[in-house]
Amino acid sequence: MNTLHAMKTLRAKLTALLVGAILLVVLLATGLTFLLVSPPRFEAAEDATASQFALIADLVANRPDTTAIASGDFIGVKPAAADGPVAAKPTRGMNAALKRSGRPEQVIVTDPPGAPWPVISARLGDGRWLLMPMSMTPPPDNRGWALAGWMLIFAMGTTAVMVFAVRRLTEPLALLERTVAAIGPDGELAPLPEEGPTEVRAAARAVNLLSSRLKSAMESRIRLVAAAGHDLRTPMTRMRLRAEFLDENERETWIADLDELDRIADSAIRLVREEVEGSSRTPLRLDGLVEDVTDELGEIGMTAALASCVPVTVLGRPLSLKRAIRNLVINAATHGREATVRVTTIGDDAIVLIEDRGPGIPEELMARVFEPFFRIDPARNAPIPGAGLGLAIAHEIIVNNGGMLALRNLPAGGLEQRLSFPLAARPQPA
Repeated sequence: MNTLHAMKTLRAKLTALLVGAILLVVLLATGLTFLLVSPPRFEAAEDATASQFALIADLVANRPDTTAIASGDFIGVKPAAADGPVAAKPTRGMNAALKRSGRPEQVIVTDPPGAPWPVISARLGDGRWLLMPMSMTPPPDNRGWALAGWMLIFAMGTTAVMVFAVRRLTEPLALLERTVAAIGPDGELAPLPEEGPTEVRAAARAVNLLSSRLKSAMESRIRLVAAAGHDLRTPMTRMRLRAEFLDENERETWIADLDELDRIADSAIRLVREEVEGSSRTPLRLDGLVEDVTDELGEIGMTAALASCVPVTVLGRPLSLKRAIRNLVINAATHGREATVRVTTIGDDAIVLIEDRGPGIPEELMARVFEPFFRIDPARNAPIPGAGLGLAIAHEIIVNNGGMLALRNLPAGGLEQRLSFPLAARPQPA
Protein backbone atom coordinates (compact mmCIF):
# COMPACT_ATOMS: atom_id res chain seq x y z
CA MET A 1 0.00 0.00 0.00
CA ASN A 2 2.85 2.36 0.78
CA THR A 3 4.30 1.79 -2.67
CA LEU A 4 0.91 2.41 -4.26
CA HIS A 5 0.43 5.61 -2.27
CA ALA A 6 3.92 6.85 -3.21
CA MET A 7 3.21 6.12 -6.86
CA LYS A 8 -0.05 8.09 -6.79
CA THR A 9 1.63 10.94 -4.96
CA LEU A 10 4.45 11.08 -7.51
CA ARG A 11 2.00 11.21 -10.41
CA ALA A 12 -0.11 13.84 -8.67
CA LYS A 13 2.95 15.99 -7.89
CA LEU A 14 4.30 15.78 -11.45
CA THR A 15 0.89 16.58 -12.93
CA ALA A 16 0.33 19.51 -10.55
CA LEU A 17 3.84 20.86 -11.21
CA LEU A 18 3.52 20.77 -15.00
CA VAL A 19 -0.04 22.10 -15.09
CA GLY A 20 0.81 24.86 -12.61
CA ALA A 21 3.93 25.86 -14.56
CA ILE A 22 2.07 26.07 -17.88
CA LEU A 23 -0.86 27.97 -16.40
CA LEU A 24 1.52 30.40 -14.67
CA VAL A 25 3.34 31.10 -17.94
CA VAL A 26 0.04 31.63 -19.78
CA LEU A 27 -1.27 33.94 -17.06
CA LEU A 28 1.92 36.00 -17.12
CA ALA A 29 1.84 36.17 -20.93
CA THR A 30 -1.83 37.20 -20.89
CA GLY A 31 -1.20 39.89 -18.29
CA LEU A 32 1.77 41.23 -20.26
CA THR A 33 -0.38 41.30 -23.40
CA PHE A 34 -3.02 43.40 -21.63
CA LEU A 35 -0.27 45.77 -20.49
CA LEU A 36 1.32 46.12 -23.93
CA VAL A 37 -1.85 46.25 -26.04
CA SER A 38 -3.85 49.43 -25.41
CA PRO A 39 -7.59 48.88 -25.07
CA PRO A 40 -9.97 50.73 -27.41
CA ARG A 41 -10.52 54.38 -26.42
CA PHE A 42 -14.30 54.26 -26.22
CA GLU A 43 -14.61 57.67 -24.60
CA ALA A 44 -12.67 59.42 -27.39
CA ALA A 45 -14.78 57.65 -30.02
CA GLU A 46 -17.96 58.70 -28.22
CA ASP A 47 -16.72 62.32 -28.14
CA ALA A 48 -16.06 62.23 -31.90
CA THR A 49 -19.51 60.75 -32.57
CA ALA A 50 -21.09 63.40 -30.32
CA SER A 51 -19.33 66.13 -32.33
CA GLN A 52 -20.70 64.69 -35.57
CA PHE A 53 -24.18 64.48 -34.05
CA ALA A 54 -23.99 68.11 -32.90
CA LEU A 55 -22.94 69.26 -36.39
CA ILE A 56 -25.79 67.38 -38.09
CA ALA A 57 -28.31 68.48 -35.44
CA ASP A 58 -27.38 72.16 -36.03
CA LEU A 59 -27.60 71.66 -39.78
CA VAL A 60 -31.07 70.14 -39.54
CA ALA A 61 -32.27 72.90 -37.22
CA ASN A 62 -31.23 75.56 -39.77
CA ARG A 63 -32.89 73.90 -42.78
CA PRO A 64 -36.62 73.93 -43.21
CA ASP A 65 -36.60 71.31 -45.99
CA THR A 66 -36.00 68.12 -43.98
CA THR A 67 -36.87 65.66 -46.76
CA ALA A 68 -33.73 66.65 -48.65
CA ILE A 69 -31.44 65.01 -46.11
CA ALA A 70 -33.61 61.95 -45.44
CA SER A 71 -31.76 58.80 -46.61
CA GLY A 72 -32.90 55.23 -46.01
CA ASP A 73 -34.86 53.92 -43.06
CA PHE A 74 -32.24 54.57 -40.36
CA ILE A 75 -30.60 57.83 -41.48
CA GLY A 76 -32.14 61.29 -41.65
CA VAL A 77 -34.99 63.18 -40.03
CA LYS A 78 -37.90 60.91 -39.18
CA PRO A 79 -41.23 61.36 -37.47
CA ALA A 80 -40.34 58.73 -34.83
CA ALA A 81 -37.31 57.20 -33.16
CA ALA A 82 -35.72 54.07 -34.56
CA ASP A 83 -37.32 50.83 -33.46
CA GLY A 84 -35.44 48.13 -31.60
CA PRO A 85 -34.08 47.37 -28.14
CA VAL A 86 -32.25 50.13 -26.36
CA ALA A 87 -28.47 49.63 -25.89
CA ALA A 88 -27.99 50.88 -22.34
CA LYS A 89 -24.20 51.33 -22.25
CA PRO A 90 -23.86 53.15 -25.61
CA THR A 91 -26.82 55.37 -24.63
CA ARG A 92 -25.13 56.37 -21.36
CA GLY A 93 -21.83 56.92 -23.16
CA MET A 94 -23.33 59.19 -25.86
CA ASN A 95 -25.31 61.27 -23.37
CA ALA A 96 -22.16 61.72 -21.26
CA ALA A 97 -20.17 62.78 -24.35
CA LEU A 98 -22.88 65.31 -25.33
CA LYS A 99 -22.88 66.67 -21.80
CA ARG A 100 -19.09 67.08 -21.87
CA SER A 101 -19.37 69.05 -25.13
CA GLY A 102 -22.06 71.32 -23.65
CA ARG A 103 -24.99 70.02 -25.70
CA PRO A 104 -28.45 69.83 -24.12
CA GLU A 105 -29.77 66.93 -26.23
CA GLN A 106 -30.59 63.52 -24.79
CA VAL A 107 -30.29 60.60 -27.16
CA ILE A 108 -31.05 56.91 -27.19
CA VAL A 109 -29.06 54.22 -28.99
CA THR A 110 -31.04 51.30 -30.35
CA ASP A 111 -30.35 48.17 -32.39
CA PRO A 112 -33.09 48.22 -35.06
CA PRO A 113 -33.93 44.89 -36.72
CA GLY A 114 -32.17 44.63 -40.08
CA ALA A 115 -29.80 47.56 -39.44
CA PRO A 116 -26.06 46.79 -39.83
CA TRP A 117 -25.15 49.22 -37.02
CA PRO A 118 -26.60 50.83 -33.91
CA VAL A 119 -28.69 53.95 -34.53
CA ILE A 120 -28.67 57.17 -32.50
CA SER A 121 -32.10 58.77 -32.15
CA ALA A 122 -32.46 62.35 -30.83
CA ARG A 123 -35.71 64.30 -30.45
CA LEU A 124 -35.43 67.79 -31.91
CA GLY A 125 -37.17 70.87 -30.55
CA ASP A 126 -40.00 70.72 -33.09
CA GLY A 127 -40.86 67.09 -32.29
CA ARG A 128 -38.98 65.55 -35.13
CA TRP A 129 -36.38 62.77 -34.62
CA LEU A 130 -32.87 62.86 -35.97
CA LEU A 131 -31.52 59.40 -36.81
CA MET A 132 -27.84 58.76 -37.55
CA PRO A 133 -25.61 55.64 -37.42
CA MET A 134 -23.22 55.16 -34.55
CA SER A 135 -19.73 54.96 -36.03
CA MET A 136 -18.30 52.49 -33.50
CA THR A 137 -19.67 49.18 -32.17
CA PRO A 138 -20.02 49.35 -28.40
CA PRO A 139 -17.84 47.05 -26.25
CA PRO A 140 -19.26 43.54 -25.71
CA ASP A 141 -21.07 42.96 -22.46
CA ASN A 142 -19.59 39.45 -21.94
CA ARG A 143 -15.86 40.28 -22.16
CA GLY A 144 -15.20 39.07 -18.57
CA TRP A 145 -17.12 35.84 -19.09
CA ALA A 146 -15.30 35.22 -22.38
CA LEU A 147 -11.91 35.61 -20.69
CA ALA A 148 -12.94 33.31 -17.83
CA GLY A 149 -14.26 30.73 -20.29
CA TRP A 150 -11.05 30.89 -22.30
CA MET A 151 -8.97 30.34 -19.16
CA LEU A 152 -11.20 27.45 -18.03
CA ILE A 153 -11.00 25.68 -21.39
CA PHE A 154 -7.24 26.21 -21.49
CA ALA A 155 -6.80 24.89 -17.93
CA MET A 156 -8.93 21.80 -18.61
CA GLY A 157 -7.16 21.05 -21.87
CA THR A 158 -3.72 21.51 -20.29
CA THR A 159 -4.63 19.27 -17.36
CA ALA A 160 -5.91 16.51 -19.66
CA VAL A 161 -2.76 16.62 -21.79
CA MET A 162 -0.49 16.65 -18.73
CA VAL A 163 -2.31 13.73 -17.08
CA PHE A 164 -1.85 11.67 -20.24
CA ALA A 165 1.81 12.69 -20.58
CA VAL A 166 2.65 12.02 -16.93
CA ARG A 167 0.95 8.62 -17.01
CA ARG A 168 2.96 7.78 -20.11
CA LEU A 169 6.22 8.97 -18.53
CA THR A 170 5.63 7.18 -15.21
CA GLU A 171 4.39 3.91 -16.70
CA PRO A 172 7.76 2.20 -16.03
CA LEU A 173 7.44 3.19 -12.38
CA ALA A 174 3.88 1.85 -12.33
CA LEU A 175 5.20 -1.37 -13.82
CA LEU A 176 7.73 -1.65 -11.00
CA GLU A 177 4.94 -0.98 -8.49
CA ARG A 178 2.77 -3.76 -9.90
CA THR A 179 5.77 -6.06 -10.02
CA VAL A 180 6.60 -5.56 -6.36
CA ALA A 181 2.97 -6.12 -5.41
CA ALA A 182 2.92 -9.39 -7.41
CA ILE A 183 5.88 -10.94 -5.59
CA GLY A 184 4.62 -13.82 -3.49
CA PRO A 185 5.84 -14.99 -0.09
CA ASP A 186 8.29 -17.36 -1.79
CA GLY A 187 9.92 -14.48 -3.66
CA GLU A 188 8.91 -15.88 -7.05
CA LEU A 189 7.92 -13.45 -9.79
CA ALA A 190 6.14 -14.43 -12.98
CA PRO A 191 7.87 -13.12 -16.15
CA LEU A 192 6.49 -9.78 -17.31
CA PRO A 193 5.30 -9.39 -20.92
CA GLU A 194 7.80 -7.24 -22.81
CA GLU A 195 5.30 -5.20 -24.82
CA GLY A 196 3.98 -1.67 -25.03
CA PRO A 197 5.93 1.59 -25.40
CA THR A 198 9.73 1.52 -25.58
CA GLU A 199 10.19 2.62 -21.98
CA VAL A 200 7.77 -0.02 -20.66
CA ARG A 201 9.45 -2.76 -22.69
CA ALA A 202 12.85 -1.70 -21.36
CA ALA A 203 11.58 -1.70 -17.77
CA ALA A 204 9.94 -5.13 -18.18
CA ARG A 205 13.12 -6.53 -19.72
CA ALA A 206 15.20 -5.19 -16.82
CA VAL A 207 12.79 -6.60 -14.22
CA ASN A 208 12.78 -10.02 -15.90
CA LEU A 209 16.58 -10.04 -15.99
CA LEU A 210 16.76 -9.02 -12.34
CA SER A 211 14.24 -11.71 -11.37
CA SER A 212 16.19 -14.36 -13.28
CA ARG A 213 19.48 -13.43 -11.64
CA LEU A 214 17.96 -13.28 -8.17
CA LYS A 215 16.38 -16.69 -8.65
CA SER A 216 19.69 -18.16 -9.79
CA ALA A 217 21.48 -16.60 -6.80
CA MET A 218 18.89 -17.95 -4.34
CA GLU A 219 19.01 -21.43 -5.85
CA SER A 220 22.79 -21.37 -5.69
CA ARG A 221 22.68 -20.34 -2.03
CA ILE A 222 20.15 -23.06 -1.23
CA ARG A 223 22.25 -25.71 -2.96
CA LEU A 224 25.36 -24.48 -1.12
CA VAL A 225 23.68 -24.64 2.31
CA ALA A 226 22.18 -28.06 1.59
CA ALA A 227 25.49 -29.45 0.33
CA ALA A 228 27.39 -28.02 3.28
CA GLY A 229 24.89 -29.47 5.79
CA HIS A 230 24.98 -32.83 4.09
CA ASP A 231 28.77 -32.97 3.72
CA LEU A 232 29.27 -32.14 7.39
CA ARG A 233 27.76 -35.48 8.36
CA THR A 234 30.74 -37.55 7.10
CA PRO A 235 33.54 -35.76 9.04
CA MET A 236 31.32 -35.59 12.12
CA THR A 237 30.82 -39.35 11.97
CA ARG A 238 34.60 -39.88 11.81
CA MET A 239 35.08 -37.50 14.72
CA ARG A 240 32.55 -39.46 16.79
CA LEU A 241 34.50 -42.64 16.14
CA ARG A 242 37.76 -41.00 17.14
CA ALA A 243 36.15 -39.58 20.28
CA GLU A 244 35.68 -43.10 21.56
CA PHE A 245 39.44 -43.36 22.08
CA LEU A 246 39.63 -40.21 24.24
CA ASP A 247 39.45 -39.95 28.00
CA GLU A 248 35.96 -39.94 29.45
CA ASN A 249 35.93 -36.25 30.46
CA GLU A 250 37.38 -35.08 27.18
CA ARG A 251 35.11 -37.44 25.25
CA GLU A 252 31.99 -35.83 26.78
CA THR A 253 33.14 -32.38 25.67
CA TRP A 254 33.81 -33.63 22.14
CA ILE A 255 30.44 -35.37 21.95
CA ALA A 256 28.66 -32.21 23.16
CA ASP A 257 30.37 -30.13 20.45
CA LEU A 258 29.56 -32.72 17.82
CA ASP A 259 25.93 -32.77 18.93
CA GLU A 260 25.77 -29.03 18.48
CA LEU A 261 27.32 -29.29 15.01
CA ASP A 262 24.79 -31.98 14.18
CA ARG A 263 21.93 -29.71 15.26
CA ILE A 264 23.30 -26.90 13.13
CA ALA A 265 23.59 -29.12 10.05
CA ASP A 266 20.15 -30.60 10.61
CA SER A 267 18.57 -27.16 11.09
CA ALA A 268 20.26 -25.82 7.96
CA ILE A 269 18.93 -28.71 5.89
CA ARG A 270 15.41 -28.21 7.31
CA LEU A 271 15.57 -24.48 6.50
CA VAL A 272 16.52 -25.26 2.90
CA ARG A 273 13.70 -27.78 2.63
CA GLU A 274 11.18 -25.19 3.82
CA GLU A 275 12.40 -22.69 1.24
CA VAL A 276 12.13 -25.09 -1.68
CA GLU A 277 9.04 -26.99 -0.57
CA GLY A 278 6.35 -26.56 -3.18
CA SER A 279 3.57 -28.86 -2.05
CA SER A 280 0.05 -27.50 -2.21
CA ARG A 281 -1.82 -26.29 0.84
CA THR A 282 -4.99 -27.99 2.03
CA PRO A 283 -7.72 -26.97 4.51
CA LEU A 284 -6.80 -27.87 8.09
CA ARG A 285 -8.20 -27.18 11.54
CA LEU A 286 -5.70 -24.82 13.10
CA ASP A 287 -7.29 -25.09 16.55
CA GLY A 288 -6.91 -28.88 16.55
CA LEU A 289 -3.30 -28.64 15.40
CA VAL A 290 -2.42 -26.18 18.19
CA GLU A 291 -4.19 -28.36 20.74
CA ASP A 292 -2.17 -31.42 19.62
CA VAL A 293 1.09 -29.47 19.99
CA THR A 294 0.36 -28.27 23.53
CA ASP A 295 -0.77 -31.75 24.59
CA GLU A 296 2.40 -33.37 23.22
CA LEU A 297 4.68 -30.84 24.92
CA GLY A 298 2.78 -31.21 28.17
CA GLU A 299 3.30 -34.96 28.10
CA ILE A 300 7.09 -34.53 27.93
CA GLY A 301 7.11 -32.19 30.91
CA MET A 302 7.11 -28.73 29.27
CA THR A 303 4.96 -25.97 30.72
CA ALA A 304 2.66 -25.25 27.80
CA ALA A 305 -1.09 -24.65 28.20
CA LEU A 306 -3.91 -23.85 25.76
CA ALA A 307 -5.78 -21.03 27.52
CA SER A 308 -8.57 -20.46 24.98
CA CYS A 309 -9.46 -21.79 21.57
CA VAL A 310 -12.08 -21.20 18.87
CA PRO A 311 -12.59 -23.49 15.86
CA VAL A 312 -10.87 -22.08 12.75
CA THR A 313 -9.87 -23.55 9.39
CA VAL A 314 -6.95 -22.29 7.32
CA LEU A 315 -5.07 -23.41 4.22
CA GLY A 316 -1.67 -24.91 4.97
CA ARG A 317 0.67 -27.86 4.95
CA PRO A 318 -0.10 -29.74 8.18
CA LEU A 319 3.31 -31.29 8.88
CA SER A 320 5.41 -28.19 8.31
CA LEU A 321 2.91 -25.90 10.06
CA LYS A 322 2.81 -28.17 13.09
CA ARG A 323 6.61 -28.19 13.22
CA ALA A 324 6.70 -24.36 13.14
CA ILE A 325 4.13 -23.95 15.92
CA ARG A 326 5.91 -26.59 18.01
CA ASN A 327 9.20 -24.66 17.63
CA LEU A 328 7.55 -21.42 18.75
CA VAL A 329 5.83 -23.02 21.76
CA ILE A 330 9.08 -24.74 22.77
CA ASN A 331 10.90 -21.39 22.57
CA ALA A 332 8.28 -19.85 24.87
CA ALA A 333 8.39 -22.79 27.31
CA THR A 334 12.20 -22.90 27.49
CA HIS A 335 13.34 -19.28 27.16
CA GLY A 336 10.19 -17.82 28.77
CA ARG A 337 9.67 -20.39 31.55
CA GLU A 338 6.11 -21.22 30.40
CA ALA A 339 3.94 -20.88 27.31
CA THR A 340 0.31 -19.74 27.22
CA VAL A 341 -1.39 -20.30 23.86
CA ARG A 342 -4.63 -18.81 22.54
CA VAL A 343 -6.44 -19.37 19.22
CA THR A 344 -8.94 -16.70 18.15
CA THR A 345 -10.14 -14.76 15.11
CA ILE A 346 -9.90 -11.09 14.22
CA GLY A 347 -11.87 -10.11 11.14
CA ASP A 348 -11.01 -12.56 8.36
CA ASP A 349 -7.82 -13.79 10.04
CA ALA A 350 -7.11 -16.71 12.35
CA ILE A 351 -4.80 -15.63 15.18
CA VAL A 352 -2.51 -17.77 17.34
CA LEU A 353 -1.01 -15.95 20.35
CA ILE A 354 1.90 -17.55 22.21
CA GLU A 355 2.86 -15.66 25.39
CA ASP A 356 5.58 -16.37 27.94
CA ARG A 357 6.91 -14.86 31.19
CA GLY A 358 10.53 -14.57 30.17
CA PRO A 359 12.79 -11.53 29.86
CA GLY A 360 11.66 -10.76 26.32
CA ILE A 361 13.93 -9.52 23.53
CA PRO A 362 15.82 -6.21 23.56
CA GLU A 363 14.09 -3.77 21.22
CA GLU A 364 17.33 -3.02 19.36
CA LEU A 365 17.60 -6.73 18.43
CA MET A 366 13.94 -7.26 17.52
CA ALA A 367 14.54 -6.60 13.80
CA ARG A 368 17.14 -9.41 13.62
CA VAL A 369 15.30 -12.25 15.33
CA PHE A 370 14.37 -13.98 12.04
CA GLU A 371 17.92 -13.97 10.69
CA PRO A 372 19.46 -17.45 10.32
CA PHE A 373 21.96 -18.43 13.05
CA PHE A 374 21.09 -15.32 15.07
CA ARG A 375 21.00 -15.86 18.83
CA ILE A 376 20.30 -13.32 21.52
CA ASP A 377 22.77 -15.11 23.82
CA PRO A 378 26.15 -13.52 23.12
CA ALA A 379 28.10 -16.70 23.84
CA ARG A 380 27.99 -19.92 21.85
CA ASN A 381 28.13 -21.91 25.08
CA ALA A 382 24.72 -20.66 26.16
CA PRO A 383 22.97 -22.87 28.72
CA ILE A 384 20.09 -23.57 26.30
CA PRO A 385 21.27 -25.53 23.27
CA GLY A 386 20.33 -24.45 19.79
CA ALA A 387 21.67 -23.40 16.41
CA GLY A 388 19.85 -20.08 16.12
CA LEU A 389 17.66 -21.36 13.30
CA GLY A 390 14.43 -22.13 15.15
CA LEU A 391 12.77 -18.77 14.57
CA ALA A 392 14.14 -18.52 11.02
CA ILE A 393 12.69 -21.93 10.14
CA ALA A 394 9.35 -21.15 11.84
CA HIS A 395 9.12 -17.81 10.06
CA GLU A 396 9.91 -19.44 6.70
CA ILE A 397 7.25 -22.11 7.24
CA ILE A 398 4.57 -19.63 8.29
CA VAL A 399 5.23 -17.29 5.36
CA ASN A 400 5.19 -20.22 2.92
CA ASN A 401 1.80 -21.19 4.36
CA GLY A 402 0.40 -17.75 3.62
CA GLY A 403 0.67 -16.41 7.19
CA MET A 404 2.59 -13.81 9.13
CA LEU A 405 4.70 -13.99 12.30
CA ALA A 406 5.31 -10.98 14.52
CA LEU A 407 7.00 -10.66 17.91
CA ARG A 408 6.57 -7.98 20.56
CA ASN A 409 7.49 -7.47 24.19
CA LEU A 410 4.50 -7.40 26.53
CA PRO A 411 4.11 -4.33 28.78
CA ALA A 412 3.96 -6.51 31.92
CA GLY A 413 6.99 -8.55 30.87
CA GLY A 414 7.43 -11.52 28.62
CA LEU A 415 7.20 -12.02 24.87
CA GLU A 416 4.19 -12.41 22.57
CA GLN A 417 4.51 -14.40 19.35
CA ARG A 418 1.59 -13.62 17.05
CA LEU A 419 0.72 -15.84 14.10
CA SER A 420 -1.98 -14.78 11.63
CA PHE A 421 -3.45 -16.75 8.71
CA PRO A 422 -6.31 -15.92 6.32
CA LEU A 423 -9.42 -17.89 7.22
CA ALA A 424 -10.38 -20.62 4.77
CA ALA A 425 -13.71 -21.23 6.54
CA ARG A 426 -15.27 -20.73 9.93
CA PRO A 427 -16.46 -24.20 11.02
CA GLN A 428 -19.32 -24.57 13.41
CA PRO A 429 -18.44 -26.17 16.76
CA ALA A 430 -19.72 -29.70 17.24
